[in-house]
Amino acid sequence: MPRLSWTVRVGIVAMIVAAGVAIWVANSLLTERFVETTRQRAELRQSLYAGAILSELQRNSVVPLLLSRDPTLIQALNARDFSASSQRLISYVDEIGAASIRLMDMDGRTVAATDREELGKNYGETPFFTEAVDTTDTVFTIFPDRTGAYEASFSRVVQDGARQLGVLQVQVNLSQFESRWRGTTAAVAVTDASGIVILSTEPRWRGQPLEDAIEATSVPSALERALATTGAFGPGIEEGYLAGSALIQMETRVPFRGWRLVSFTSYESVRERVNGVLALIIMGFALLLALGFYLLNRRSQLRSLLFQRESVELRRLNDRLSSEIAERKRVQEELKETEQSLAQSSKLAALGEMSAAVSHELNQPLAAMKTYLAGARLLLQRRRSDEALSSFQRIDDLIDRMGAITRQLKSYARKGDAAFEAVDVRHALSAALTLMEPQLRQETVRLSQIIPDTPVMVMVDRLRLEQVIINLVRNALDAMQGAEEKELDILLTAGEEVSLSVRDTGHGLKDPEKLFEPFYTTKKPGEGVGLGLAISSGIINDMGGRLTARNAIRGGAVFEVRLPAIDIALDAAE
Repeated sequence: MPRLSWTVRVGIVAMIVAAGVAIWVANSLLTERFVETTRQRAELRQSLYAGAILSELQRNSVVPLLLSRDPTLIQALNARDFSASSQRLISYVDEIGAASIRLMDMDGRTVAATDREELGKNYGETPFFTEAVDTTDTVFTIFPDRTGAYEASFSRVVQDGARQLGVLQVQVNLSQFESRWRGTTAAVAVTDASGIVILSTEPRWRGQPLEDAIEATSVPSALERALATTGAFGPGIEEGYLAGSALIQMETRVPFRGWRLVSFTSYESVRERVNGVLALIIMGFALLLALGFYLLNRRSQLRSLLFQRESVELRRLNDRLSSEIAERKRVQEELKETEQSLAQSSKLAALGEMSAAVSHELNQPLAAMKTYLAGARLLLQRRRSDEALSSFQRIDDLIDRMGAITRQLKSYARKGDAAFEAVDVRHALSAALTLMEPQLRQETVRLSQIIPDTPVMVMVDRLRLEQVIINLVRNALDAMQGAEEKELDILLTAGEEVSLSVRDTGHGLKDPEKLFEPFYTTKKPGEGVGLGLAISSGIINDMGGRLTARNAIRGGAVFEVRLPAIDIALDAAE
């Protein structure tokens, strides 16, 4: 019976795999086929649109030349009798298909027009009139009207021999193309040589560069999604098809004054057609899969007793797993305590190394105090109490200095409670350098600091941050052992992140990628166990930052601590 059950299961799995393969293959083939069809239609439509615009312009361009030689119009201009001129121009409009025709005298006044409302209007200052008067050729002009639509026209001067009589203007009906294009699903625009939109199915685009018009326009629904993937005719097109929002952006040059015709054609219809076929395939496999599950359900009743036995084993396994989880949590807590102990041990080891230098630092004020006391005793014997008080003041200053050194050592040796607070990194750096000052003097290290004048605030545990800084300075001193020039550069910068860099002039890093691994060290046996940088890196990570190391360009090594600024740290905490 189990063998038969596994046979059914394998069959269902095979059916699911076959369904997935069939859907994938069908989707790829159908999408490729329908996409190519849509693309070919878009290319054909693009060519037809460009050809129609060029044909309309060419047909209207010869009209001014023909009408400027019309004897009837020339005679009317000579005789100043225009009673029949408008009717004659109307007859030409019906034959040519132009938007309108105007006849103006040399003063720019309209004397005949297919639109009788234009009669009497003066166009003497317009570009189509002034440019036509200045030349004997046909002049093409295009400019926006009061509504924002562009008027295109061909104009030519009417002459009787060498004498200029007037100007004839033929307006091209370009708005007819916009009306035709709005009946399609594509967004179409025509730009001039400077890239300005002069014709478009989107009236708000007119008069703007195409790129600016697309960015500034809130396009609804399909066009909005299409513009988001404009130009997606490339390797990533398949994702656009699956989302139903891919788009063809096609550009065709109109051989007239550098015009370009740009169209945006959506692929949504492709996805709809492909999805219809895929739905039928999925439905068929779903029916077969339902049959398979029905058979499995029938046979599962025969296995109920076996499942009950297995449930007992599962409960035992669950109890065992719960105890293992509890043990794991206990081990993790012990590991955390061990890490804290290692960190404290590292601090105490650092105190041990600094003890000799600190002892030397304390011996100097002690010796000075002894000298001042001896001098004060003599001054008091000689009844010069004012000078003796000056010696006592110097002794008091030396005591304050010694107290500051011991307080820093005591604070550094104390275990931190991992309480985060707002800390000025400048103060933490100053405290750390105060502890390291005796060693810096002993090693004759030239210290250079670049620190902002304003507070550099971070949300950290101050004692642990000072521990990291001291560890980095100690490592820098160790690395510069035997170096001719010992320079320690500290750079503190603030921005979205606070960066603290420590650069030395040692021999550099051999394996920077292994530097933060526990027990990895380049020191001699007995000088270190390789836990300092690993612990420091863990401390910085707990504070939400990171510790990195690299070789400096001019030699030596650079250790950089990056922490989030206090405003960013507070946002993260919230």
